[in-house]
Amino acid sequence: MQAPPESVPKRLLGLCPLLGAALGVTLVFLPLARQGLPAVGRALVSSPILVLVVAELMHLAFLTALWLRYRPVALPPDEALPVLTVIIPAYNEGPMVEQSIRSVAGANYPHDKLEILVVDDGSRDDTFFHMEKLRKLHPQVVRLIRFRGNQGKRAALRTGFESARGDIVITIDSDSEIEPDTLRALAAPFSDPRVGGVAGWVRVLNSKPLIGRMLDVQFTLSFDLTRAAQSIFGAVFVCPGALSAFRRSVILPFMDEWVNQSFLGRPVGHGEDQALTNIVLKAGFHTAYQRNAVVWTLVPQTYRQLTRMLTRWDRSYVVEGFSFAKFMFTKYRDGNRVFPILGFFASTFRLFYVFVGLVALPAALIRRPDVLVAGLAAGFVMAALSSLYYLRARPGLRFLWGAVYAVYAFTALLWILPYAIVTVRDERWGTR
Repeated sequence: MQAPPESVPKRLLGLCPLLGAALGVTLVFLPLARQGLPAVGRALVSSPILVLVVAELMHLAFLTALWLRYRPVALPPDEALPVLTVIIPAYNEGPMVEQSIRSVAGANYPHDKLEILVVDDGSRDDTFFHMEKLRKLHPQVVRLIRFRGNQGKRAALRTGFESARGDIVITIDSDSEIEPDTLRALAAPFSDPRVGGVAGWVRVLNSKPLIGRMLDVQFTLSFDLTRAAQSIFGAVFVCPGALSAFRRSVILPFMDEWVNQSFLGRPVGHGEDQALTNIVLKAGFHTAYQRNAVVWTLVPQTYRQLTRMLTRWDRSYVVEGFSFAKFMFTKYRDGNRVFPILGFFASTFRLFYVFVGLVALPAALIRRPDVLVAGLAAGFVMAALSSLYYLRARPGLRFLWGAVYAVYAFTALLWILPYAIVTVRDERWGTR
């Protein structure tokens, strides 16, 4: 059963990213169109980047068409709810872990069907003190596991999965807080036996500083728009570590493989969320997205913290991209397998944009700075139009920070993906 449809204004705001991209293509091709179709054809042949721009517009139109069909699954009644185990791994999280546990223990979910496993991954601060405080407040649902030394997030999650009594296991980061109906919303899609994993909507908790404001808008576009479209064909590519749910019986047979994952001869320590998602997909199950399952998480506040996070994400993007490519042409599941393949190849467009940008940006800065300024201004306008989508989540002018982020990403963050590719075997993974 689906949730009630949204209002017409909210649905119309969902078209804004497509309109922004269409405006960009129009600005590029309008001068050529005045010269006739042969000029357009010659431009496409001589400039592969223009072909990519058109392909990206077509992909966005495809995503938008799917997005328009999306509805979250309605919240089930108490009698239809499964037994849940929520795993919260923590390392040197301090008082924040208390807020995370409190939000889960206070969720709108029957306590006789809820278990909260909090794993202290060898913290050297007062993290366990705050865990123990919440265990005493909620002894009927909170259970603590403590490692003597730091073993890593995968080891903590493995212990949680193997110790869980719930049929469905939810993972939540220890620097995050959920909304009251989040657990119920995450459990809802599992009424479909084909579903093996569910992604929640990750929103920004500390959105007042500059980077937080930009990421607040960016997260809305990347988490909500893209995952809603992917959910229609049952292949959400990343069930995020901040908030995801998995069918325990699907994950357990692959636990050793997941914990001991390696890439190019080196162990893989992070990207555990995307690796779990690939396990679910490879096993033949669907992954879904629940817009009404919301988590608020802390994001980086400095340039250094941001680049470390994005480097870690991009290394995972490379590693898990190869993992998915190994089985995407096999008959790994019944039903539609074409749309996931299209989605995978569409995600590789970013590689070309980044490398072209790294060449074009310094060249324009030296030869035609006026063209660079005009291009950035046009990009700002297009990004602002796309960012109107954010008004679905929050009214006001904050959506303009999405346009600021687009320019910021192009001028200050473009180097991260190539660096992540070159250093993909680095075991440090940019952790704290």
